[in-house]
Amino acid sequence: MADTEKLDVVGMLGPLRRYARSLTRNDARAEDLVHDALVRAYERPDARRNAGNLRTWLFSIVHNLFIDDWRRTGAEARRAEAHAALAVDTAVDDPESRLRLKQILDLFMALPDVQRAALHLVTVEEMSYQEAADSLGIPVGTLMSRLSRARAAIRGLEAGDASPEIRRAALRVIGGKDD
Repeated sequence: MADTEKLDVVGMLGPLRRYARSLTRNDARAEDLVHDALVRAYERPDARRNAGNLRTWLFSIVHNLFIDDWRRTGAEARRAEAHAALAVDTAVDDPESRLRLKQILDLFMALPDVQRAALHLVTVEEMSYQEAADSLGIPVGTLMSRLSRARAAIRGLEAGDASPEIRRAALRVIGGKDD
């Protein structure tokens, strides 16, 4: 790419962020989406020549990245639910135990992604706290915090506290926005 043809995207940041926020409904995810789109645009300058309008090209990258992530997330969720349902069906013959396991599984699947990932790595995959934290790319203290909130939510169910308000309070992200 010639120096005169460099991407000038500073003026596009505001509109790209607004569009990304409208897609994701989350400020942090929107910022990540715009960042990923700009990285893709920078890494593939030849695609720009074929696309024509810079604005249209950047918006299409944001849109396509969002759709890709949405499809990937949906497919992962469907696989996890199918696997979990199969585990419930094959693991327990007693109807009462099956119902209990289904309740816990439903709560586990309702946990925020970060809490569910932490709980899965430590309890199902039997990783140490350090291994799980390294896998997630977070400090051990953050992992422990996520585990604590996830376990508190599940304990709330065991105590018979199934009201949506109390469940939501147990899942609340401390020091940040709820997703």
